[in-house]
Amino acid sequence: MNIAANNGVWSGSWVAERLGVELVGDDGLTALLGLALRRNPRRAHLLVSNVLGKHVPQSPSVVYGHGFALGRRVRDLLGEREAGRAVVLGYAETATGLGHAVADGVGLAPYLHSTRRPVAGVAPAGGFEEAHSHATSHLLLPEDPALLSGDGPLVLVDDEFSTGNTVLNTIRDLHGRYPRQRYVVVALVDMRSQADAGRLTDFAREIDARVDLVAAASGTVRLPEGVLEKGQELVARYEESAATGDRPGAAQSGPVAQFPAPPGGRTGSRLQGQPREGARGTARPAPTHPHPTDHPATPQPHPTGNRTATPHLTRVDLHWPYGLPDGGRHGFTPAHRIRLESALPTMAARLAEALPPDARRVLTLGFEELMYTPLRIARELEALVTAEVRYSTTTRSPVLAVDDPGYAIRSRLVFPAHDDPADGPGERYAYNVAGAGFEAVVLFVDSAGDTPELHTPDGLLALLGAHAPHVLLAVVPSYVPALPEESPAMLPEPLRGPAFSSYPAEDVGWLLQDLSDVTLEAPTEEREEAIQSGGAHYAESLPVEYQPSEQYQGLFHAALETSAARIAQAVGVVTETVLAERSPRPVLVSLARAGTPVGVLMRRWAQFRYGLDLPHYAVSIVRGRGIDANALRWLAAHHDPRDVVFVDGWTGKGAITRELADAIEEFEERTGVSGFDPEIAVLADPGSCVRTYGTREDFLIPSACLNSTVSGLISRTVLRADLVGPDDFHGGKFYRELAGADVSVAFLDAVAARFEEVVDAVDGAVKELAVADRTPTWEGWAAVERISEEYGIHDVNLVKPGVGETTRVLLRRVPWKILARAGAGADLDHVRLLAEQRGVPVEEVGELPYTCVGLIHPKYTRGATGADGRAVNV
Repeated sequence: MNIAANNGVWSGSWVAERLGVELVGDDGLTALLGLALRRNPRRAHLLVSNVLGKHVPQSPSVVYGHGFALGRRVRDLLGEREAGRAVVLGYAETATGLGHAVADGVGLAPYLHSTRRPVAGVAPAGGFEEAHSHATSHLLLPEDPALLSGDGPLVLVDDEFSTGNTVLNTIRDLHGRYPRQRYVVVALVDMRSQADAGRLTDFAREIDARVDLVAAASGTVRLPEGVLEKGQELVARYEESAATGDRPGAAQSGPVAQFPAPPGGRTGSRLQGQPREGARGTARPAPTHPHPTDHPATPQPHPTGNRTATPHLTRVDLHWPYGLPDGGRHGFTPAHRIRLESALPTMAARLAEALPPDARRVLTLGFEELMYTPLRIARELEALVTAEVRYSTTTRSPVLAVDDPGYAIRSRLVFPAHDDPADGPGERYAYNVAGAGFEAVVLFVDSAGDTPELHTPDGLLALLGAHAPHVLLAVVPSYVPALPEESPAMLPEPLRGPAFSSYPAEDVGWLLQDLSDVTLEAPTEEREEAIQSGGAHYAESLPVEYQPSEQYQGLFHAALETSAARIAQAVGVVTETVLAERSPRPVLVSLARAGTPVGVLMRRWAQFRYGLDLPHYAVSIVRGRGIDANALRWLAAHHDPRDVVFVDGWTGKGAITRELADAIEEFEERTGVSGFDPEIAVLADPGSCVRTYGTREDFLIPSACLNSTVSGLISRTVLRADLVGPDDFHGGKFYRELAGADVSVAFLDAVAARFEEVVDAVDGAVKELAVADRTPTWEGWAAVERISEEYGIHDVNLVKPGVGETTRVLLRRVPWKILARAGAGADLDHVRLLAEQRGVPVEEVGELPYTCVGLIHPKYTRGATGADGRAVNV
């Protein structure tokens, strides 16, 4: 395979001919773009830039020149004065280098790029989503938050402007926080459809600001009907063939995927205004049997010799200037630019000295978001050496590789991530490196990426050594802003299943510490006496986990079968309301543990309906003690607090609603971190305590019927001074020994299975709620106060309204009596059974705003159960 050149064949013809995709636009469009395929539920095709320096190795002067020229056009558009007040924002990971080059062209503009790498102790100043990307979450982590708060023009830079959704979402988010009068959108190519073209004007009118667009070329992608399905089928056929095929050709390291030519020959891959045959950019026939080109890390025979071992690795000390940021992750100022410019000649000279003197073709390879520094050094190197210097970077983005001149991604190196990414381990890629004839590769990584994973036998260095006789490694110090001297201690990452909880790891991260090995359980009556006498707080111990009888389990499954559709509808309604009113990409934070199954179901609804992969965490909140402040601190360090939506199962009298509001206010006053919205989103709001809910009916939610066995086998949370320090998360236990009785995932699956059938009902209910008066009336709180006085309890904390809270009383506390609304049916079958087992009377009441209310025994002597205070053992 030789991918050094495509011999005049347009690198989009292979995809164009098979899918009928057509690029229409400026004459130079095919010189800028090729096409490839990827596995993506939203967009199968990928526009591959030939001048970005991401997927296709290119001259660093060409890559930098395109970005700098766009910056000069922005400068001319804005004028000298406004250009001097501008801030440039680039998009991770693809456009971080492009955005920085644009900032250079603008002149004195400071630069910031979004990042997918959270940095401990650095609070996000914002964030946004990239709808069509495989990895969507962007964070803004400026060292100086004032960088985004000025009123000068904001210049947003991406590699392509396709639908405009990403840019418009960013502007909308930032404009709400830091409004300004002018925005400039910059891209290498403007590929909007006619339907999308007018949205920018409408959007500018909506926010009452000027929004300009600057692009090197423009056009559009014409997609035939069914292209997404055809593309996915083509990808699946390729992958299947690549996994099972033969190994033709000595130079290949993978099987062959066979694709017949499309029926009818060419299918519209011509660029408008260009000839069919003979000219550069023409779509030409691809081979019938293109080769798959994944390359493993095991060293293969080198084309220039009999190299079977990892080549000599040379570390190059660049003498990086102390304290100089490695890029724009935390901001890059004009003063930083001056320091870098003065240091570039020395760094490039040290690199040139380390290269083999006979190297004729050299690749400088950047590392994901680390694009600008390698690009600038490579451009200096290009002027120093006689070798042909090319530049590209590694990437998180998975793209199919096909060894064909008419395909943009000719080869693919696959290796494990080596910078301990926040979203966990995974594959990373380098494209068009293998088979390109490079005699030396200079790999640039920041110090966060210089880990043991980089140096393992299956790591990137070994992989590069299998395809080039010389590999050089240049490590740039990863810049991290200085933290305040009295910054809180570092917090651990969330606990996840299967190590902690029976939920899949992606469903929820628990911001708790694992106390599974600590004995915390106490007899129910003993706990009640200690709690009511003031001798202990309810969160300092745990009740013994209730093990349901066969009859009770039968009631649970019957209730689940009966109510699954009603729950699914409520899940859909509350999720749609959150997406419409709170954030298009919310961070779900459930209140452990009753809220956690609801949070998982909301996450599943967002996946089912929109393909969203929402982050979801569970945190502890304790009545009288507030929410876990360290969990809030962790959330603020990893996400924009404005995107956080707190989730609970249901409201009773609204005590937790008030507790959360007070705790958030106290946290903001103490830490200065703002943005958390204390309003809870709940599945059911019978107490009329919140505005965001799925229903206000008081009905049976089966997850309230059980304890840990329907909540991922996690206990209720624990807060005790001898176990939880000031810098610790609250505690919780994982009851692994109860796995045989666990129905946590079965509950989720049963509800999610009903999503499809309730879509229409959800849409109707959401429309009704959008225009309804949802102002909380706190009707439940008033009813609780009335009941407390009427029954002589005189403590609202001992009155637990609603089906869910009543169930908790029977499972965990010392119940006195149950009040049931007259005529309540199957929703109370499990309550009646539990009451019978514990010797607790059920009293029917005519006027009751809830289906039922549980009363905790006000006589807190040891063993008090039943209406007469006598212990009953059943």
